[in-house]
Amino acid sequence: MERATVIVAIDGPSGTGKSSTSKAVAAQLGLSYLDTGAQYRAITWWMVNNGIDIDDPTAIAAVAGKPDIVSGTDPSGPTITVDGTDVAGPIRTQEVTSRVSAVSAVPEVRARITELQRTIAADAENGIVVEGRDIGTTVLPDADLKIFLTASPEARAARRSGELKGADVQATREALLKRDAADSSRKTSPLAKADDAVEVDTSDLTLQQVIECVVTLVEEKRAGE
Repeated sequence: MERATVIVAIDGPSGTGKSSTSKAVAAQLGLSYLDTGAQYRAITWWMVNNGIDIDDPTAIAAVAGKPDIVSGTDPSGPTITVDGTDVAGPIRTQEVTSRVSAVSAVPEVRARITELQRTIAADAENGIVVEGRDIGTTVLPDADLKIFLTASPEARAARRSGELKGADVQATREALLKRDAADSSRKTSPLAKADDAVEVDTSDLTLQQVIECVVTLVEEKRAGE
């Protein structure tokens, strides 16, 4: 019997293991993968590169439709281009990271990127794992399975500073909490757990344990279809 196409939404704040988990689960189950955060970073990169005033939501809104953002959905090598330029590296710089919350809070930006995300999910023939902050609540409210990853600020800071070799854990923790506050309090599609999402606290789990837990949830969902 043909396996049912499954759309999995994985939300949660930074440093919960969301990207690593989502990519690994998609690869293991033969699903497509979409990092929605990379799309917000990509549009932020474009704004910075084109001299748009990041402190002016009206200026951002006026050009939100301009950049052509294309996301590759292969979990073993997800790609992202803006107007044909590979931006996988540039979008991870501190310059972009420090501005992405401001750009992603602009409703026109969210509307544009949300539409893009819905199209990609609808086109995924075998199903897809979509990770972000508002996937289960706003982007794909009808997703087959919604998972909300959480972890203590300490665990998240330790992980994130491990990724950012040699970063100060305390400073990283403060930056994460600041980002949480910005993402949770924005008016348009804030970071929030959907009512029907399964919450997984990753504080005391290894990445492998988190992956196994999510794979099990997806397989149970598929089996129950």
